Amino acid sequence: MTTPHFRPTHVVPQEGLPTWESPDPSRPSVPLDGLLPVQLVDRLGDWGRILCANGWSAWVDGRLLIAVPQEPPAASCPLTRTADPRPLLARVEEALTRYRAAAEELADGQLDGESFRGRTQGQRIGVVIDGESLWLYDGEHERWVYCDGTRLSTFAASEPLQDQAAKPVREQAPEDREPTRVVTFEEDDQGER
Repeated sequence: MTTPHFRPTHVVPQEGLPTWESPDPSRPSVPLDGLLPVQLVDRLGDWGRILCANGWSAWVDGRLLIAVPQEPPAASCPLTRTADPRPLLARVEEALTRYRAAAEELADGQLDGESFRGRTQGQRIGVVIDGESLWLYDGEHERWVYCDGTRLSTFAASEPLQDQAAKPVREQAPEDREPTRVVTFEEDDQGER
């Protein structure tokens, strides 16, 4: 369930982030997944208290968060090659269906932990829905996109947009991926100002 009025202000770095219950290194909590949109709600020195779309809150090293633009892309911004949201929505739905099927088999004892990891390895999806606004993680192109219901616009990407258009998508090991890059909305389709 999405927290009312959740507006992401930052994205977690691609490698994820450790969290703490309070701004105290002796109280670790559950780590955050990479590229997760979060809202920075408080600062205490280098510490930052974040809020997730589901209402969960924790403290992180605020210096490592990647800021995102304060406003979603305007409809007048140039569109990227994922302008139609339906194909990406279908891929997200398929990935979630595959994950749910594997999780149900694991819970029913029909699948062991190693087989579950094997069946779910490489699946990466992310969805934040807030009324008419939708943020989706496009794992194929390693970027977050914003959807207003009819069009997708790149919100944050791990590679410059011109590199994504020019190079075929290739599988990368997590340690060899570049950090997420926030896209400014003054950029044209070639990633130039």
